[in-house]
Amino acid sequence: MQLKQYLKMSQQLVMTPQLQQAIRLLQLSRAELSETIQEELLENPVLEDGDEMQSVQSVSDDIDATPIRLEEPQQPAADRDPTEMNWEEFVEKYNQYSYTPGSGGVRYGGDDDMPTLEQTLASTETLADHLDWQLGLALLTDEERLAAEEIIGNIDPHGYLPPGTLEQVAKDRGMELDEVEPVLEVIQGFDPIGVGARDLRECLMIQAKHHYPDEDIVIALIDRHLGNLEKRDEQTIIRDLECPAEYIAEAYEVIRTLDPKPGRNFMSEGAQYITPDVYVLKVSDEYVVQLNEDGLPKLKISNVYQSQIQGGSANQKEKDFIQEKFRSAVWLIRSIHQRQNTIRKVTESIVRFQREFLDTGVSKLRPLILRDVADDIGMHESTISRVTTNKYVHTPQGIFELKYFFNSRITNSQGGDLASESVKQRIKKLVSEENPKKPLSDQKLCNILADEGTKIARRTVAKYREMLRIPPSSKRKQMF
Repeated sequence: MQLKQYLKMSQQLVMTPQLQQAIRLLQLSRAELSETIQEELLENPVLEDGDEMQSVQSVSDDIDATPIRLEEPQQPAADRDPTEMNWEEFVEKYNQYSYTPGSGGVRYGGDDDMPTLEQTLASTETLADHLDWQLGLALLTDEERLAAEEIIGNIDPHGYLPPGTLEQVAKDRGMELDEVEPVLEVIQGFDPIGVGARDLRECLMIQAKHHYPDEDIVIALIDRHLGNLEKRDEQTIIRDLECPAEYIAEAYEVIRTLDPKPGRNFMSEGAQYITPDVYVLKVSDEYVVQLNEDGLPKLKISNVYQSQIQGGSANQKEKDFIQEKFRSAVWLIRSIHQRQNTIRKVTESIVRFQREFLDTGVSKLRPLILRDVADDIGMHESTISRVTTNKYVHTPQGIFELKYFFNSRITNSQGGDLASESVKQRIKKLVSEENPKKPLSDQKLCNILADEGTKIARRTVAKYREMLRIPPSSKRKQMF
């Protein structure tokens, strides 16, 4: 054995603060985005909310010219040594990075095209609903899917699976435990990351391996030292991991960004009023996608700080401070542009796939999976998943969450493909038209669908009926 020194080149994904910010903004709802912008306006004195704004069309054009990906962009000139910086050039260059909602497009139609108040009312999505939607897109056998449904049904509102549940599911389904474990792993890969964990350590470990797979110290801290972190027993951790205290402090800050209760965002109750993120409007024979940016704060860089830099009145310490805030402001504005353009690109792709739905209605909804849109616009499936969650589109057929358009595939007797959502809506229509004194059983519904060319199992009909929150026929029957 010999000790040698050698150089090694490798590539790895680095989660820079700018990349983390772009990902975080992408998955925010419209209300959360507005709140985040307001917080930034309070914390960053360089940012201003102004009514009269310089056009950002040039910035939008620059961003549209290249694929929008969540990756590390080229560092701005602000990263250079402040003593060598041409501050006047810096201000002139980055003053173009302003964000004016609605500046990049033309609105078609008048107020009659906008949704009514009743159309913006929707039920709050539960964690189970969100997981069931993702389950419908997962590649599982019928046996595994039934086990997955039972697992999801036992996940608590915080996102945890009670201890012993997996063993009970295996017993109920007549499966071996090592057959059910992979099903749980599939669910644990769903959004929100960390759902389905059986304890805090597993929850944080799932998130760490997903977001920071190369951070060995972070993973080791979660795996072996959660208790010591809680007790602030730094010396025990240092002795065990044999690494400097500053490395452990950095890893601890990363762990603090993980969510110990991944299901918390789905715990709100009652109705919510929806403002669409994007409109799909029909102009002549074409559908036009337009972002809804009404009501979002308008961002620009403060003229006060510009004059301080250009006039040379700021000392070096002040310039350093302004440089940092300038960089933060530029990245925020750029991330917002990326978010909005990504939503637009995804919606345009959905429109191309679901043209018949927009023309006719839910009966023509096509089967669609995340990979279809990801391949169409050259983005990763995880990006499409983030964009389609908690984002709403107003179409000629009504207001829908973007993920509504993703459905599993059902083959009819003619060899064609149907979207599962269209089958659900057919079941809903049949139930609404049934004789209340002789309601249709699941088997009868199954037979009617088969006669129409859609052959699915009775248990699938029952599952769809439950997802539609329609009680069984015995509870729908009216006695008088």
